[in-house]
Amino acid sequence: MAKSNPKFTRIPSMRERVEDTLSAHRNELVSLLSRYVDQGKGILHPHNLIDELDNIVCDEESRSRLKNGPFSEVLKSAQEAIVLPPFVAIAVRPRPGVWEYVRVDVFQLSVEQLSVSEYLRFKEELVDGHSNDPYVLELDFEPFNADVPRPNRSSSIGNGVQFLNRHLSSIMFRNKDCLEPLLDFLRAHKYKGQALMLNDRIQSVSRLQAALVKAEEYITKLPSDTPYSEFEYALQGMGFEKGWGDTAARVLEMMHLLLDILQAPDPSTLETFLGRIPMVFNVVILSPHGYFGQANVLGLPDTGGQIVYILDQVRAIENEMLLRIQKQGLDIKPKILIVTRLIPDAKGTTCNQRLERVSGTEHTHILRVPFRSENGILRKWISRFDVWPYLETFAEDAASEILAEIQGIPDFIIGNYSDGNLVASLLAYKMGVTQCTIAHALEKTKYPDSDLYWKKFDEKYHFSCQFTADVLAMNNADFIITSTYQEIAGTKNTVGQYESHTAFTLPGLYRVVHGIDVFDPKFNIVSPGADMSIYFPYHESQKRLTALHGSIEKMLYDPEPSDEWTGTLKDRSKPIIFSMARLDGVKNMTGLVECYGKNTKLRELVNLVVVAGYIDVKKSKDREEIEEIQKMHDLIKKYNLDGQFRWITAQTNRARNGELYRYIADTKGAFVQPAFYEAFGLTVVEAMTCGLPTFATCHGGPAEIIEHGVSGFHIDPYHPDQASTLLADFFEKCKEDPSHWNKISDAGLQRIYERYTWKIYSERLMTLAGVYGFWKYVSKLERRETRRYLEMFYILKFRDLVKTVPLAIEDHH
Repeated sequence: MAKSNPKFTRIPSMRERVEDTLSAHRNELVSLLSRYVDQGKGILHPHNLIDELDNIVCDEESRSRLKNGPFSEVLKSAQEAIVLPPFVAIAVRPRPGVWEYVRVDVFQLSVEQLSVSEYLRFKEELVDGHSNDPYVLELDFEPFNADVPRPNRSSSIGNGVQFLNRHLSSIMFRNKDCLEPLLDFLRAHKYKGQALMLNDRIQSVSRLQAALVKAEEYITKLPSDTPYSEFEYALQGMGFEKGWGDTAARVLEMMHLLLDILQAPDPSTLETFLGRIPMVFNVVILSPHGYFGQANVLGLPDTGGQIVYILDQVRAIENEMLLRIQKQGLDIKPKILIVTRLIPDAKGTTCNQRLERVSGTEHTHILRVPFRSENGILRKWISRFDVWPYLETFAEDAASEILAEIQGIPDFIIGNYSDGNLVASLLAYKMGVTQCTIAHALEKTKYPDSDLYWKKFDEKYHFSCQFTADVLAMNNADFIITSTYQEIAGTKNTVGQYESHTAFTLPGLYRVVHGIDVFDPKFNIVSPGADMSIYFPYHESQKRLTALHGSIEKMLYDPEPSDEWTGTLKDRSKPIIFSMARLDGVKNMTGLVECYGKNTKLRELVNLVVVAGYIDVKKSKDREEIEEIQKMHDLIKKYNLDGQFRWITAQTNRARNGELYRYIADTKGAFVQPAFYEAFGLTVVEAMTCGLPTFATCHGGPAEIIEHGVSGFHIDPYHPDQASTLLADFFEKCKEDPSHWNKISDAGLQRIYERYTWKIYSERLMTLAGVYGFWKYVSKLERRETRRYLEMFYILKFRDLVKTVPLAIEDHH
């Protein structure tokens, strides 16, 4: 009997699923689609699409068949629908990073699959009506990435370096000629003209292999702790220069790694070896906007978590660089420069000083460069949304200052946020340096439909410039680091920040049909931590800053009114719910106050303390903050919160803030982070590192930091009543069983030590710089085409958009 061949069943396309449902459930589907069309032209979001399923007119059996059929799968993975009667076009995302587009004609009952370009053109009709212009500028990076390997499983997203190492080692394994670039890379290594790793005696891979075997024989006979200087001359004669290690044992280990790679390359050996090559001595970090300083700046406009992140980051990077340089057997002083804007009207901060050493470091400085235009140097602070006309000149001026400070070009450039990433791209392009991008937050995801309706937002926010800068920078970067998976590719049901730049349109400007691919191996998740000299557990009593308790108690409980606080706490025995953030709409501090105000049970159990913004509306110049201050005062009156609520102005003293978290922990309180969206959630990590049980938004990074019900709790700010019930239940449970509080506190600390420390971060970042530096070197040609395309887009499109942003007008007193 002949053996039957196994058959592969093809997964039906979205178009086929809709067609199947049309033939099987014609009436129900027509009823559903008609309800969408009846709402008139517009965008329907996922909840609108699902809600209408319950409203269709049909019997229960038909409804449940429709709900469990293939079309309901389409709806569940739909991210939006564009309604332009009689058409409904649906953007379907079956899994992170994978998109399909279908359009249904409700009158003809016909279904068609759309390309990205067709879908976006249809979407533009919401704004422009039916446009007949066939020549719209389309941005498409896909052709440039055809040769770049990429994983295809959603679970691989954010592990780019692992994938890259697998790819590189498999190429080397298959084809020994591919080892030549590694040899060239090692021979090209110099520091200020001095050769590192290899000298001219080694001209081929076979010579390298022979020299390594000879060196191995020689070093094996030495005691393992023999300093490099004692056998430096012998190795030089064999073709080796400094950089292999500081002792015989380290040099031998490094040479064994290379011998293994030459013989049978494998990913982890390759990563370890590339990570240990001495490559990074001078690092430049860009963060132009806001007041970048070390004291009295937090809480000033546009000045928050990003600055804390960078200051903690540079301390960790400097320590890691010093450790690596020492282990490499080199006597080189590293240099780190944080390049930011010099603000002459510095509001009592150090932002008008050109150079400032970062405390707790030896080799790290803040280098400030002013914004200037044909009107001269800009003296006052300006919003991060208004910086675009200044950045090109800033990049040119910064380049000269950097070259003067480090006496050469940097080895590695890191950009932060849209403005810093654009400047980093300009500098990295000009200097030929490895570039890393850190977004912190991509504004496009914070403001729904801000791409389609960009004209509404442009006068206030200049998003046309910002979204263009973001696409330019993410495509120019050699690698991108994010704090979470969600930042790249969202969740099963929500779109990631980077993913939202895959395809979008700015009607009248250009259409992005392939802006970024979340499967690109340039994406890596590297989560930061909190500064453990400031944030440490409440129970480490010998380290506690008890001298600050007097000022903390005054800040929390002093009944006398002051400019720094308002509201009183009558019952000091109650635990405190605590929150600290900027006072803007997205951070949702007023939402937390309202949800507390409404819940009588919660108010009986605990007090509420928030640290945010100004209390006096006259002190703020920020549009959003002014609205929130007003709202906060209204809520205090509406819910009669005095006696249970304290509002304290933004606090800039980090040491005291650390002790404040621990003081709240002493009251057996909790930290709440109620933002509508939070890219990462540094305050969540700080609170957990202090041992404070934490409740944080389920939208964004905190959903990954906290395991719900184990190391903290997720709350949904869109359902404030459920959030306040969860809080009340927690404190009720702690009242009955005090060990419950300790259990959550301890599990939170455990989570931090496993995943969120600066030590883990800096080791990872330095290794990535090595691997991507090598990748940049071996794939020079492939990147050239992309860079020329980006350059053309920058010159022909971005520079014109920048001209639409007005220069700031100085306040002449």
